[in-house]
Amino acid sequence: MRELPKTLSITVTTPGSTVPSGAPSSAGRQASLEDIHLDQFLKTSNYEDTVKQLDIYYGIVKRQLLRYQSPITGLFPVMSTDHEVGSVRDSVYCAAAVWSLYQAYRRIDDDRGKSYELGQSTVKCMRGILECWVKQAGRVEVFKTRQSNQHALHSKFHLHTGEEIYADDAYNHLQIDLVSLYLIFLVQMITSGLQIIYTQDEVAFVQNLVYYVERAYRTPDFGMWERGSKYNNGTPEIHASSIGMAKSALEAINGCNLFGEKGASWSVVYVDIDAHNRNRSIFETMLPRESSSKGVDASLLLTLSFPAFASHEERLVEQTKHNVITRLRGKRGFKRFSRDGFLSKLEEKNRRYYHNGELKDFEGHECEWP
Repeated sequence: MRELPKTLSITVTTPGSTVPSGAPSSAGRQASLEDIHLDQFLKTSNYEDTVKQLDIYYGIVKRQLLRYQSPITGLFPVMSTDHEVGSVRDSVYCAAAVWSLYQAYRRIDDDRGKSYELGQSTVKCMRGILECWVKQAGRVEVFKTRQSNQHALHSKFHLHTGEEIYADDAYNHLQIDLVSLYLIFLVQMITSGLQIIYTQDEVAFVQNLVYYVERAYRTPDFGMWERGSKYNNGTPEIHASSIGMAKSALEAINGCNLFGEKGASWSVVYVDIDAHNRNRSIFETMLPRESSSKGVDASLLLTLSFPAFASHEERLVEQTKHNVITRLRGKRGFKRFSRDGFLSKLEEKNRRYYHNGELKDFEGHECEWP
């Protein structure tokens, strides 16, 4: 343990002078000097400890995240062993983790280039997702008039080429909450100073993404778990978690200048207030349920807390969280929802959909996620 720096007190008197009656004040000055030195020592000590802790997190991010980021598209795979499929959802969360550490390193005087590396890795990922979706811009135009899985933006792309990897009928791509999640973090990252949007065409496309999620309140999708109905029969349904994510995204991006501090009036994104109000009212009407087939779902935790914080009604938030915790919490983590057969020992891995009445077999055998 370091020794505290010692202070030196010197009293100077001239010949014939006497110690003033206020002599005890010199002791007070000495005490205040000691307090100042102690405060400086603690600041230095805490700063060094903070840097060491950040370096530990930096090592974790490098080993567990950045080493798997595609050097071409910037996307991340779902599993470290997967070298072909890049997941948009996992990429957004990985970028958010890297960006969070970037924010912390910005407060360090000499970070040895780490904040720049982390920031540009975040930009590379977010732009990689944007470029994959820009290739599907025609889908967004059609989706604004006909909301269906055939016109939805894809949620999986080839990890290194950015091309479509699953056909529309081979994967449940329609996930409104995914696009909303991207918009939420896009706004935060731009506000922090990162330059992610470069051109007017990209501004127009992001505005189209806003139109894409504005009708979430009446668009059945496959939700956060990418399966739609609880019965896993390929049927989409309206999810409270998707509507809540869309509501938060609309609130976040309304009035946001996508060029940051260097933007102009034409780089600002706007939201239909009526669409926001409809999403808000229907979202809070559905709570604490998730959908018509799911009375309670762990996805609502992410919607009501980080990263969306979608409701300001404390009673609804507490009631929904209580339902999730009491009904889905297990010894090893949370179930996604009751009778969830995903990755359970009873689920047939080579069959995409379940048979009628098969859900009851999974009761008590659901996987728990930490």
